[in-house]
Amino acid sequence: MPLAVDWAGVAQQIVAGLSSGGTYATLAVALVLIYRATGVINFAQGELAMFSTFVAWTLTQHGLSYWSAFAVTVAASFAGGIALERAVIRPVEGRPVLTIAIVTIGLFFVANGAAFWIWSPEVKSMPNAFSTRPIRVAGVAFSISDLGIIGVSLLAVLLLWLFFRFTKVGLAMRAAALNPESSRLTGIRVTWTIALGWGLAAALGAVAGLMAAPPLGSFDQNFMQPILLYAFAGAVLGGIDSALGAVIGSLALGVFLNLIGTYVSWIGTDLRQAAALAVILVVLLVKPTGLLGSGAVRRV
Repeated sequence: MPLAVDWAGVAQQIVAGLSSGGTYATLAVALVLIYRATGVINFAQGELAMFSTFVAWTLTQHGLSYWSAFAVTVAASFAGGIALERAVIRPVEGRPVLTIAIVTIGLFFVANGAAFWIWSPEVKSMPNAFSTRPIRVAGVAFSISDLGIIGVSLLAVLLLWLFFRFTKVGLAMRAAALNPESSRLTGIRVTWTIALGWGLAAALGAVAGLMAAPPLGSFDQNFMQPILLYAFAGAVLGGIDSALGAVIGSLALGVFLNLIGTYVSWIGTDLRQAAALAVILVVLLVKPTGLLGSGAVRRV
């Protein structure tokens, strides 16, 4: 007899996977922004997002609603990202890539340690961003929270695309990332476009953290570390220098990990990080540039 497939259950898991993938996509685009500007992966991206999430938690403890704290935190993260680039990254600009990478690793430990010092290791909880009740579509129950997270994540990425596509500052940032020397000759202040890139990446990281924390129920200072791994895997899958590729790769990864975690019993939740690492390994072996990434151009 053919196996019966619970298509309603599969649809629910796909939406849940897209919800997780939307969070990964937001952080993956932040990684792409920094990579295109500096040529290195910002290993502190997840910890900076975690720090922003704890700032938002503090604001909610002082009486702000979730969405008020969300708006204030994203704005503060944008300003903080610019200040961080000016104070920490700017002095090592032009140094070997390894030097900048080590600086970002240092930022990882500084942000993590500062969060433990300021907020203590006790777990925290955030109010739910969306209703926890399900809605039914064509007889299939979907979580409003999952749908809301997908919507917010994709909206953040869409606003970023509109910024880069239709504003002078966005176009200048794209030009500076593609050809900094020529951009300088046209009057573009390349160093400030890099700072703005760090600000936007920090703001996107804050969105990712604030979407990831409430569904967990409780979280601590390490909660963004696996999400950073998944975001990096999604960015590698889609193309580490392509924002669109990072979004597609992260959404696909979220669905893939959720389906195998649900329907492959020996993977479950324990081996999802291993599965993400396996995705990175396979992509690097088979197609190092990812789905939409551009290969290196060699002059002959």
